[in-house]
Amino acid sequence: MMYVVVEELIPETAQGGHSNLGTIGFAVGFALMMVLDVVLG
Repeated sequence: MMYVVVEELIPETAQGGHSNLGTIGFAVGFALMMVLDVVLG
């Protein structure tokens, strides 16, 4: 679901030849945010 939201609703991530790079960056940042939320309370 996150992939669909990033690819379809945020068009700036799909510009250029490396459209998956923005999506992967978003997913890594989101995962890091969730880990820090759990670890730090």
